[in-house]
Amino acid sequence: MNRYQKIQLSQRKYYIIGFIVLVVLLYIIRLFYLQIIADEYKVYAQINAFEFLTEYPPRGYIYDRNGKLLVMNEPSYDLMVVPKDAKGCDTMALCEILQITKEEFIKRMRKLSLPPNSPRKQGIFEKQLSVKTYAALQEKMYRFKGFYVQVRSIRKYPKPIAAHALGYVGEVSKEKIEKDPYYKEGDYIGISGIEYSYEKYLRGKKGTRIIIKDVHNREVGRFMDGKYDTLAIPGKPLYSSIDAELQEYGEYLMQNKKGSIVAIEPSTGEILCLVSSPTYDPNLLVGGRERNKNFARLYADTINVPLFNRATQAMYPPGSTFKLIDALIGQKDGVLFPNTRYPCARGYPPMGGKPKCHPHPSPPDLEMSIQYSCNSYYSYVFKSIVENYKLWGNFENAYQHWREAVISFGIGKKLNYDIPFEKPGNVPSIQYYNKVFGKSKWFASTVISLGIGQAELTAVPIQLANVMCIIANRGFYYTPHIIKGIGHEKYLDSTFKIKHYAYVTEKEYYERVINAMEKVVEAGTATLAKIKDIKICGKTGTAQNPHGKDHALFFAFAPKDNPKIAISVIVENSGFGGVWAAPIASLMIEKYLKGKISRPELEKRMVEANLIKANIEYIKRGMPDKKKNNTHQKKKRNH
Repeated sequence: MNRYQKIQLSQRKYYIIGFIVLVVLLYIIRLFYLQIIADEYKVYAQINAFEFLTEYPPRGYIYDRNGKLLVMNEPSYDLMVVPKDAKGCDTMALCEILQITKEEFIKRMRKLSLPPNSPRKQGIFEKQLSVKTYAALQEKMYRFKGFYVQVRSIRKYPKPIAAHALGYVGEVSKEKIEKDPYYKEGDYIGISGIEYSYEKYLRGKKGTRIIIKDVHNREVGRFMDGKYDTLAIPGKPLYSSIDAELQEYGEYLMQNKKGSIVAIEPSTGEILCLVSSPTYDPNLLVGGRERNKNFARLYADTINVPLFNRATQAMYPPGSTFKLIDALIGQKDGVLFPNTRYPCARGYPPMGGKPKCHPHPSPPDLEMSIQYSCNSYYSYVFKSIVENYKLWGNFENAYQHWREAVISFGIGKKLNYDIPFEKPGNVPSIQYYNKVFGKSKWFASTVISLGIGQAELTAVPIQLANVMCIIANRGFYYTPHIIKGIGHEKYLDSTFKIKHYAYVTEKEYYERVINAMEKVVEAGTATLAKIKDIKICGKTGTAQNPHGKDHALFFAFAPKDNPKIAISVIVENSGFGGVWAAPIASLMIEKYLKGKISRPELEKRMVEANLIKANIEYIKRGMPDKKKNNTHQKKKRNH
């Protein structure tokens, strides 16, 4: 080996030694950082010695408009398990406390060990333990290795009211877990009502608690006195617009009846009550095993369908209540005037008395047509609007104009209020009728029953209450909403402060209709709704129903000047609107405006009536053949 090669080898030796020294130095620095400076890594280095527990925040409380508590919380306990750590557990003792069989124990453990779960992952073994079971477990917890109790809170309802408005809470679905990383298996989430719509405010924010356990699986303390724990942040309180007393009274009046009551404050759009009947006690859908049994029972009730929110999801023909909208559109379009008179011969003369009508003075003018709810009159009015060729050129253009004008009153579209799963109702389109009858083969006379709120025209009860707000406000409305404040600062979504204008905004047209609505109650089709010292403006309606007695409708607002409440009442299978719906609406108005009832006999008759039973007996006796006012039903069937 020559001298040059020896020098080269000597230099390599120093390079190698230098590299080794550098690597060792880096390791020393890193170890020093991990062991001395970064205390948090100690937690992960010793992860098997600690238990990471989720701290669940209490859901936000919900109050009524006067500060009364509608929804609160009470403690609940879930029994959790890490299957891998459960070896040596006293299985028989645990089964005895939980009142389950050994086979059920094995089945649950197997399920919690298989994908998507894991034997190393905590899971819920038993949900929402009773206080008695929780106490029994605590005494023997050292015998149940791998098990621990997770403290949560469940909903509690001081009064069993407003179930459909408030909604209920249930276990989160797998689909939701995949979409939102906040949720884990076993978490609870709002399923319906306010609980669903305002979930992100009510749920709060989860925290984490790190605990140390001894060899007997007992908690012995917090890791580093809770230095690395994170606190759970409680959900925000919600302040609703519901009047708890009015809501409770509405449910009292609607017992043993199917239907709904929706009341709104016209000047704000705040929902004062939202009654869907039959209803249920919201406390039934709280708890573990009992909750599941109760839900299954309510879901299986296909006669009363108590879980169905009729106030926001049921779609009915609006019947004669719809005549007010035609009266306003007709005036705006210049085809209807205060002194306009049309004949009525117990029905619409050009079509041989169909749609039919009841006896009343004839020929009526505009106000009388509303006061006595003349079907013939509004068949003429509808025809004059959709055959206004001077203004719109042809029938299709005129019909499309009528449809858009109706939709501007909030029927046939979603209002985007803050109660979930709303239905839009229906104002039939040109495309629909072209499909049914053929293009250019249908005219005003073909669909004449639309003018009296029948045929394919449907509305949702909350929409009808909103129409009353529009008339009470003389042309505009605020989006109905059930929450008026979020959090202690009482924040309100700005979208609920925007005015929405209907097609008709001229006050003179509204005043004529409102004067007639006052006469409906004073000396028309709704005299049972009359209240001393309160001027009520209302309109009755009857929605045809092929499966039993017709549905009774009434919507109104009061007082006439500076209205405080707008209301819609629908009582299914009860006949005429003036017999049942109008008195119930009147009692609700009196309760809200006066705080007491001056007509106990009327109240007693409404409360004691069992219209569900009466309709079942009516069907059993065999319904008489119903001659439909809808004159194009036969044509549809033939088509």
